[in-house]
Amino acid sequence: MKRLLVIGIGAGNPDYITLQAVKALNRVDVFFLMDKGQSKNKLIELRRDICERYITDPAYRFVEAQSPERERGDVDYTRAVDDLNRAKQQTFERLINEELADEQCGGFLVWGDPALYDSTIRILRAILASGRCVFEFEVIPGISSVQALAAQHKVPLNTIGRPIEITTGRRLAAGQVSDTDSLVVMLDAEDAYHSVADQQTEIYWGAYLGTPDEILISGKLKDVADLIERMRQAARAKHGWIMDTYLLRKP
Repeated sequence: MKRLLVIGIGAGNPDYITLQAVKALNRVDVFFLMDKGQSKNKLIELRRDICERYITDPAYRFVEAQSPERERGDVDYTRAVDDLNRAKQQTFERLINEELADEQCGGFLVWGDPALYDSTIRILRAILASGRCVFEFEVIPGISSVQALAAQHKVPLNTIGRPIEITTGRRLAAGQVSDTDSLVVMLDAEDAYHSVADQQTEIYWGAYLGTPDEILISGKLKDVADLIERMRQAARAKHGWIMDTYLLRKP
């Protein structure tokens, strides 16, 4: 039986690796790396650095594959994501069938936590449901950007006795209404915080969390929203990509 480990490696700081993840890394024979282009080479390099730092037996190997691209522009978002995941499923199937021998252990190193805004788990479950691959898999949780954001800003995610909600920039920009005091927004490519009606709302924003490129800004939206937009544009132009997360807290 082939075995797969889906390992959460944290939001960017190699010190975010848990002891459970270190033990899992040392079980892997083959690591599958998805290449997302030259602008995101740092994401590949971090994965390699983590393995070099924590794995004691150098007998493992890396296998890289080109990551499929999601269709952009004025398209149906849900359909585009479904198409992307089907393309990834084909790639994963090929890697598992061709690069992993029986009784070997393969590893997918997932940025942040595999259960939060990542499709690796559902893709592997779809492969198993198709019957074209047979394997067992485990999921090792990691420190997500949401946890790292709160820690770096030194704030709790919730207020006392109140829930938190996690959503996307796309939904916020589309006019999502929430009665929660604490709203965490991820995957915001549209600077959707500008659409928040109450500009007295506090925002705790962070980009490249846990990495040497980390940027943190906090304050009332009326005071810092334009600054965040400028910093996002400059950071994207410099690095070719950006991953940021923010917490909105009602006054």
